[in-house]
Amino acid sequence: MHRGGKAKSVKLTSEERSIAIHAAKAMGLRVAGVDLLRSNHEPVVIEVNSSPGLEGIEKATGIDVAVKIIDYINKNAVPGQTSDLIKY
Repeated sequence: MHRGGKAKSVKLTSEERSIAIHAAKAMGLRVAGVDLLRSNHEPVVIEVNSSPGLEGIEKATGIDVAVKIIDYINKNAVPGQTSDLIKY
């Protein structure tokens, strides 16, 4: 996106979803941006971002991803292991 790319909303295949989740877990991340490239063989992970930019995905999907991330964190927070819930 930052180098002139364009974003569009696409439906992930179950294989793409699984690969993205595995990539994030391999990096020890529960919230991440995983860039995938569709190839003739299987999806290829280009990079895993621990702090992804949200502007492109939010614009392409119409989803407020930041709010979804905050909701996820609040839902999965473990008392005594995290600070107070995030308020927005």
